[in-house]
Amino acid sequence: MSNGVKQSKALKLPAAPIVQVGDGQHELWTGEYFNEGVGGQGGLFDKLNEECGVFGVYGHPDASSLCYYGLHALQHRGQESAGICTVEDEKFNYYRGMGLAKEVFTNENLSPLTGSTAIAHVRYSTAGESKLANAQPLVFKYREGDLAIATNGNLDNANIIKRELERKGSIFQTTSDTEVMAHLIARSEHDDIVDAVKDAMNQVIGGFAFLIVTKDKLIAALDPNGLRPFMIGRLGDAYLFASESCAFDAVGATYFRDVQPGEIIVIDRNGFRSERFTESGRRAICAMEYIYFARPDSDIDTVNIHSARKRMGKKLAMEAFVDADIVTGVPDSSISAAIGYAEQTGIPYELGLIKNRYTGRTFIIPSQELREQGVKMKLSAVRKVVEGKRVVMIDDSIVRGTTSLRIVNLLREAGATEVHVRISSPPFMNPCYYGIDTPDRKELIAAMNSIEEIRKAINADSLHFLTKEGLLDSIGQGSAGAESGYCTACFDNTYPTEIVDVTKVGCACD
Repeated sequence: MSNGVKQSKALKLPAAPIVQVGDGQHELWTGEYFNEGVGGQGGLFDKLNEECGVFGVYGHPDASSLCYYGLHALQHRGQESAGICTVEDEKFNYYRGMGLAKEVFTNENLSPLTGSTAIAHVRYSTAGESKLANAQPLVFKYREGDLAIATNGNLDNANIIKRELERKGSIFQTTSDTEVMAHLIARSEHDDIVDAVKDAMNQVIGGFAFLIVTKDKLIAALDPNGLRPFMIGRLGDAYLFASESCAFDAVGATYFRDVQPGEIIVIDRNGFRSERFTESGRRAICAMEYIYFARPDSDIDTVNIHSARKRMGKKLAMEAFVDADIVTGVPDSSISAAIGYAEQTGIPYELGLIKNRYTGRTFIIPSQELREQGVKMKLSAVRKVVEGKRVVMIDDSIVRGTTSLRIVNLLREAGATEVHVRISSPPFMNPCYYGIDTPDRKELIAAMNSIEEIRKAINADSLHFLTKEGLLDSIGQGSAGAESGYCTACFDNTYPTEIVDVTKVGCACD
């Protein structure tokens, strides 16, 4: 017993992770600063990192302004870089920068981005250095004119294709999968850009949502399994595309429909047309979008995220009730599930944990002693709420276990007499190859330990995960009805595509 906090020595969790930065390895804490943006697989919190977000506009005179506000709504999907590319009279205007959208764009650099067609991107760097060269949209010279591409997702066979293209003489300027797609388009035997894109799409494997703009067309395409969320909106006569529907709300647009798996959409002066570049595979929307990534006010495949998470909390209460005084959720993605758990059990929901939203991505750690408590810079327990209480702590997932341990100890230090952890997803046991930044399997605590061992490691009084059946029942059926399906490979090791490169984990942007 130390400082009033009950400790367990059953399993040693990793501390001070080592991350790859450039050509060398460095401890997570570097000098006097902690930077969350360095390294994709280590951090103060061991949560899964966001993917990327794309936004597109065709047929609106203020396309760049719409993109700017759309990127703000999608900012949770990536905070490393942002970019916008517009087309006006066959001229490409673009600007990209490192940081949040509000930091990248000003009136001075937005005003030259004129034109009624635009694509935009927010990016999360999965590993290594954050490089402006990898910021999207990427713009290329093409035999039929300029070409710009923005991507959300991951191409599992990108490294294999890249090595083959390099042997044939291709020279790559970035480390992004998106550039691989550009080379495939450029090397296609088809002169028609739509046919060239189809040809390229049929050579790649993975989960991806592409936005491509040419001098006179906007092209959108989704992978054959529909792994990544991708939807269409309308604003007057204009068409919009976004990774989440919350971006349409931000600009006053209305949801039209989801892009379908294996579909390619072309919009030009002749109007809107839908084609297929391949037949649909097994429908497999990423379940983690519903659990963690998407904003609560978004709808994916017509399923509202907040409502789905509340149902997860209710189902978790049915599967793993525990008598307690209060229920609290780990901000922000677990709040909806915590509300559902509280409603189902009748145990009061309280704000037992508060997130500090103003520390930024880089902050000073003034002493070695405070480095050990760095979690408090981002999260605080409300002592007057949890003191003397039996607490049910709801979280959406456990990755390495280090975050859960820190938060459980925060609650104990604030005076909680018991801390019962409930996770609104099944145990996360397998890496993702479709765009989510995940550690190697051996670093995933649930892959290497039993639930009881995890409970001891995170210092909880009890621990339960939502079953996969409970998860799927909570999400429900989307617009595809009985054909709606979800990718749960991170829980059950059943991947919807062939995995050809087990080293290619993360996002296509890096």
